[in-house]
Parts: sequence; structure tokens; C-alpha cells
Amino acid sequence: MAEAMATSLVKNRSLVWFMDCAGFKAIVLGQIISLLMTCTGWSSSILSRNGIHAPLTQSFLMYFLYTLVYGSILIYRRQPIQISWYWYLLLAAVDVESNYLGLMAYRYTSITSAMLLVCWSIPCVLFLTWRFLKTRYSIIHFFGVALCVSGLVTVILSDVHSEDRTTSGSNVLLGDTLVVAAAVLFACMNVSEEFVVKNADQVEYLALIGFFGMIVSGCQLAALESKELGAIDWNTNNTTSFMAFALSSLAFSSLVPVLLRMSGATMLNLSLLTADMWALAVQALGFHEAVDGLYFVALALVAVGLLLYASAGEPSHAPEDSFLESAPELKYTLIDPSEKNSAI
Repeated sequence: MAEAMATSLVKNRSLVWFMDCAGFKAIVLGQIISLLMTCTGWSSSILSRNGIHAPLTQSFLMYFLYTLVYGSILIYRRQPIQISWYWYLLLAAVDVESNYLGLMAYRYTSITSAMLLVCWSIPCVLFLTWRFLKTRYSIIHFFGVALCVSGLVTVILSDVHSEDRTTSGSNVLLGDTLVVAAAVLFACMNVSEEFVVKNADQVEYLALIGFFGMIVSGCQLAALESKELGAIDWNTNNTTSFMAFALSSLAFSSLVPVLLRMSGATMLNLSLLTADMWALAVQALGFHEAVDGLYFVALALVAVGLLLYASAGEPSHAPEDSFLESAPELKYTLIDPSEKNSAI
């Protein structure tokens, strides 16, 4: 009987995953990434409180750092890029709009709501990984996601019906909508990035996303935000907040590909749910704001959903070429010409 019980425990995928060193590293790394995400939200919230609403300027600085750091490494290596440049241009455009909508939301809603609403990216990631990466999830995974989404609904209801709007923004419903839209685009970027970093190169990805993102955000900045940029008071407080956002974003984007290679996009988005807890700490301790009771209900739902998802173990995966089968046009981009005939 003891041997049977031991065999049962070994076969329990979730227990093995938690006890495995790689699984533990993924959890720790996910929390570091979550804290960095809270830092970006915190710095954006400070700029908003100072009357600065310049999301494109923030994005431009962020992409400039990507290009400066990873572009220099890419040039030093002098290696040809593995994926055609126009794919990076498309991904950069999606990334710019995701950041733009997310940062615009801080004008209308609170930092806590913005962090909680990130959980909407989870069902989006589940669908995209199922459709394009051929990842398969169990019914328990979906129950966990359902609880996380119920936390999303709870925080929206809390914002809409809150009596105290003095610190939540001028239009919380609009702000919540912007965050949800940003979360959808964020999910698209996560799944695309997971595929790229597993099949190409992290340095190439960040360098070219930074380069094209700088171009796209720069064009939008010139068209939509030039007046706001000229009106910014570049005092120590504001300059520090801009730099804190850019550096936190650089660290965030540098660590995300590592977690994606280890555990995938779904694990990344589940890890980011704990950013809500960091956000609550910042709001209560840093800004001395009262926290609505429904926020704790939402956090409890998210926490239970996260634990339920983790208890189901890792989802199954189809063969590595499944994505190429669902998107055959990428074969000509990602596969060496000498291998094209055998791949097709």
C-alpha cells in the first residue's frame, strides 16, 4: 500500500511541478515580474496625480531603452535576424497600443482596479494558446479561470458603485474598459512572445520590438501628445517617475521571456494577478488611501482561482510544429530554406 501511495504521489503532476526546482523558480520569478509590473503602475499613477498624462512619452522612453540595451547587443553579435522584420513591426504596433490604452486608463481609474483588471488577459491567453499553440487545458483549469474572471466582475462593480470617487479617477467605467482592451492586446503579445522566444531569440525580439515600438510610439507622440510633452515640468519628481517607469519596464520585459520559456504565457498572466496585492500595499501604505471591501472579495476570488488552476497541474501540449500547421505562411519565414521541402 505504501508503494502504491508513493506511486500515486509521483504521478500527481501538480505536486511534482511544485516540488520541482524549475517550478519553484517559475513561481519566484513570476512574483518578481509581478512586483515590477506594480512599479510601472505606481510610477504612472504618480505622474497622473501630478497632472501629467503622457502615455506615449512613457512608451517612447521605454522602447528607447529596449533599443539602446538590446539593439547594442544585437549589433555586436552581427547575426542575421531569424524572423522577418515585418512581423516585429506588427507586434510592436500591438504592444504600443496595449501600453497606450493601459497607461491612459490611469487617468480615469485607480491603480488597484487597473491591476485587478489584468486578469481579463487570462481567458484571452487560454483561447490563443489553445488555438495557435495547441495547448490543452482540463476542466479544473477552466474553473480556476472562471473564479479569476469573477474577481474581475467584482472589482468593476466596486468601482462603478463606489461612493468615494475622489481618488479613483474621473470616469472609472471608461478607465476599466480601457484596461480590459489593453489586457486583450497584452494577451496577444504574450502568446506571440512565447512563440518567438521559444523559436527565435530573446535579444532579437526585444531589440526589434524596441526599435519599431520607438518608431510607432514616436509617430503617435508627434500627432497626439506634442502639446502635453511641451507642457511637462521636468522637475526631479516627474523626471524620477518617468525613469522609474522606463527602468521597471525594461526589467519587466527582460524577465518575461525567461518565464515564458519556463512555463508559458498562462503562468505569466496568473503570476501577474498577485500584482493586485502589491498594488493594495502601495495604495494603502504609499498613498494612505482606504481600500474598498469588495477589493478583498475580488482578491480572494482571484487567489482561490489561482490555487485551483495550479492544483490541476501543467496543461498538456501538442507537438512543437502545431503552430506552424495552423499558420502555414510562417513556414517560409521561420524554417531554413534547405528544410522547407521536408517541413511542407
